[in-house]
Amino acid sequence: MEVMESKTQETTMPEVEVNNQPGGTITKIQPSTQSQEEWLKYGEQISSFLATLPEYLGTFYNKYKQPLVFAAVFVAAVIAVKVVLAVLDALNDIPLVAPSFELIGIGYSTWFVYRYLLKASTRKELTSEIQGLRSQVVGQNTSEA
Repeated sequence: MEVMESKTQETTMPEVEVNNQPGGTITKIQPSTQSQEEWLKYGEQISSFLATLPEYLGTFYNKYKQPLVFAAVFVAAVIAVKVVLAVLDALNDIPLVAPSFELIGIGYSTWFVYRYLLKASTRKELTSEIQGLRSQVVGQNTSEA
């Protein structure tokens, strides 16, 4: 049995001849009629696009540097928050871990109140430590504020 495909204006389908014997084989395939010149034209277009791509990306990055950095930091922050929440959720599913963390938090809070908040002298010490940390982070003396 011989099968002939119909031809369109844009492309030509190859003619295929099938042998109806058991384990039939394809005996004839005609090569594509698309010219070598068209492939060269497409190759040149792709080559010119790839040659100008680094320059275009550099210009785009320089023009939109601040929004791109902001978007990257925002995406990284969202991913970091999701990872931390997933780790905390996994830890919360382990028996006795959540109550242990609660006891540790209560113990630390009790120590902090006893150490820094009960007496006026320790409250002044805490205030001076906070001012020192603030000046280290901000980089200026904030004692007048």
